[in-house]
Amino acid sequence: MNLATLLATFCLVSAAFGPLLGDEPKYHDADVVYDEAKVPPYDLPPVLVSSEGKPITTAADWFTVRRPQIMAMFGGLIYGVVPAPESPIRTTFEVVKTDREFMGGQATRKDVRLRFENARGKAEIQILVFSPNAAGGTRPAPAFLLHSFSNTRDTAHDAHPDRPGFLRNGLPLGQLLDHGFGFVVVPNSDLVRHNEVEFQTGIHPLFYRTGQSFPKPYEWGCISAAAWGASRAMDYLETDRDIDARRIAIMGHSKMGKTTLWTAAQDQRFALAISAQSGCAGAALWKRNYGENMEKMVTRFPYWLCRNAWKFVRNEDDLPVDQHMLLACIAPRPVYVHSGVDDTWADARGEYLSAYHASPVYRLVGKKGLESENSPPVGEAIIKSDVGYHNRPGGHSIEPFDWQKFIEFAEYHLKPK
Repeated sequence: MNLATLLATFCLVSAAFGPLLGDEPKYHDADVVYDEAKVPPYDLPPVLVSSEGKPITTAADWFTVRRPQIMAMFGGLIYGVVPAPESPIRTTFEVVKTDREFMGGQATRKDVRLRFENARGKAEIQILVFSPNAAGGTRPAPAFLLHSFSNTRDTAHDAHPDRPGFLRNGLPLGQLLDHGFGFVVVPNSDLVRHNEVEFQTGIHPLFYRTGQSFPKPYEWGCISAAAWGASRAMDYLETDRDIDARRIAIMGHSKMGKTTLWTAAQDQRFALAISAQSGCAGAALWKRNYGENMEKMVTRFPYWLCRNAWKFVRNEDDLPVDQHMLLACIAPRPVYVHSGVDDTWADARGEYLSAYHASPVYRLVGKKGLESENSPPVGEAIIKSDVGYHNRPGGHSIEPFDWQKFIEFAEYHLKPK
């Protein structure tokens, strides 16, 4: 049995212990820290000191010196870089369907196919674009772009027959439309499977060089592939007259919250990022080692990250980066982090601290960061800041309260004053 087959078998067995449903199951492993008093001492890598030990004291030094260093480390050690393809990739866009009376005429729905082709093969994703039809609304409209687990050809993205304003999968499209936002759905599974272990289908083979059949240790895994797909969706949106590509809030939940932060850090065309309960490899700090950690992630999901990340299993202290530095790389654009009290696997406290420790960079570039190291009270949202946050009662999900705060944050930053 080869390595890929062995890992595939393991992942199927692992998934049986909890319903994946396109997302991470809830784990309560006995060997994981869930007690704040048991969090080991740790030191965070300094975000405003260069690799050469030089203090970063100006915005210019941040953007030309420190930020490129941090992004290179995240690419080579955590998420994996996208390699240069041996054969140039041709990208085409096709609007395969337009419905201008979607959801009782509230929205125009477009089904858009993005095709990628070169000498090594073909791949495609099909995205959905909903734009508001309301008279008096701004056009082109700002929009939320959702990193989605679902395949867009699934009927879950149709209007719900018994819940006006909602899609079948529970997304409150009507609420977004009422606030003047469009909505874009970009699937993860079209380009790379949720827990891919072989990388013989989807987008990866188009980037292989002669003799290559698997990503190199520093090359992209599942999260980076999904991030690449969102950037290609942005390429399309720059051609869509109904959507304002300069005012796109990219968002995702859980694994796709992790992907959202990495996407926004790499692609500065996204105006705002919202990370919902992204936890380990998302907003939460690696070095706190609370809840999910590197060992749990690469055991259950071996290729979400690049293979180089495996070197830091039980050695998170050796990482030259931590996740506050990823949030900092999104500056000066606003970033919002959402946690849940009962979502202990994702480490709500670690998510807040990451946002807090990213804030000095926001202040350095003239933006507003979090002011207190103390987490805000549960249910209290920090909106009027370029680094936003809330923690609410409940577990690993996106609830109506969360959507309300996401919209408030996006309105505050993306709507004309």
